[in-house]
Amino acid sequence: MEQMSLFDNRKEYAPLASRLRPESLSDFIGQEHLLGQGKMLRQIIERDQISSMIFWGPPGVGKTTLASIIAGCTKAEFINFSAVTSGIKEIKEVMAQAENARKLGVRTVMFVDEIHRFNKAQQDAFLPFVEKGSILLIGATTENPSFEINAALLSRCRVFVLKALTEENLVQLLKNAIKAPAGFGNQTIHITEEQLLAIAKVANGDARTALNTLEMAVLNGELAPDASVTVTNEGLEQCINRKSLLYDKNGEEHYNLISALHKSMRNSDPDAAIYYMQRMLESGENPLYIARRLIRFASEDIGMADSGALQVAIGAYQACHFNGMPECDVNLAHAVTYLSMAPKSNALYVACEEAKKDIRTRRTDPVPLQICNAPTKLMEELAYGKGYEYAHDYENKLTRMQCLPDALADRRYYRPTSQGKEREVKERLEEIREWKKEKEK
Repeated sequence: MEQMSLFDNRKEYAPLASRLRPESLSDFIGQEHLLGQGKMLRQIIERDQISSMIFWGPPGVGKTTLASIIAGCTKAEFINFSAVTSGIKEIKEVMAQAENARKLGVRTVMFVDEIHRFNKAQQDAFLPFVEKGSILLIGATTENPSFEINAALLSRCRVFVLKALTEENLVQLLKNAIKAPAGFGNQTIHITEEQLLAIAKVANGDARTALNTLEMAVLNGELAPDASVTVTNEGLEQCINRKSLLYDKNGEEHYNLISALHKSMRNSDPDAAIYYMQRMLESGENPLYIARRLIRFASEDIGMADSGALQVAIGAYQACHFNGMPECDVNLAHAVTYLSMAPKSNALYVACEEAKKDIRTRRTDPVPLQICNAPTKLMEELAYGKGYEYAHDYENKLTRMQCLPDALADRRYYRPTSQGKEREVKERLEEIREWKKEKEK
């Protein structure tokens, strides 16, 4: 049956992540909260006491792998079903086979990958067969099942929440890939601990991404005469680098002029700023492009030092839209002069860049449950919103509730300057942080 192709043993041309798919719980890495010794899901699999369940978690954490392990452990008929390629007709055909098997005393376990892609009608087609036990349903989803799975179907399934893999999990996975015969075990691979950790960091908890990156790094490594491969830092950087596309409209001079305008305003030089702005307009530049750059500048280089700068920049954009050329040049000059003379602070820009760096180089941990909403019963049972403190219920509108993930609890991204109006913001923020510090004593 074609649905069984997920577990086909012909792996010689498969990607590394497929070749290394674990076939037993002892080889599985991660999800210790579910698969550690004595944990419920491990016992269910080892005892072949499978019931209908949903695996919910981000990509690359082992949902499909767990299905393949269950397929190897269960004595039931196991069918793999894809929500991407299957419709109601295929569902009914498989359900009829499962019903016939039930009458003969044979259990059928059906794994549905990406079950959230099934619409309501398709999900409803499963329901009567799940209810009477014709099939035991195992669904895998990256989406919140409270929103994506029909309530009637969800109520008959146990939800197991899979977590993003830790960096330690991923480093171990990568080391196994280098040693395993199905991986690079038949080659000599030279790769450092630092390089493995770099791959683990950029993978962001996703085993598939980590293994794909390792495979690219090895394939692009330096091949020695003895057939060994050395992964270089330069080669690895090419495999993990996030490249941004350059928007090129009028060539180098276009970027030289917008850079000159931006830096002149930053240096509080309205004469130079107006000159470069007018030079761009005379060259045929779209005034709305310049206005958009001014909007960016207002927050990047002025920010909270003068919040009115953003309003002036947006006003200039609207004026350019209403007036067009050539009348709107004076509107742009108005904004350029205001931005040039405004007090400067790049605190917002620095805050964004530091937060961006943490997001790209560290694990993106889940939002703390206390500040998550719990619109469904399942989310309430998983402690969503538990411990939330509503600031308006407190006299000074402040609470000690932690909003950043635990790993970033002490990070400070926004550090206000003493420029312009931002001085007041700085004083207020210092008062708030001091209040919270006092309450911790």
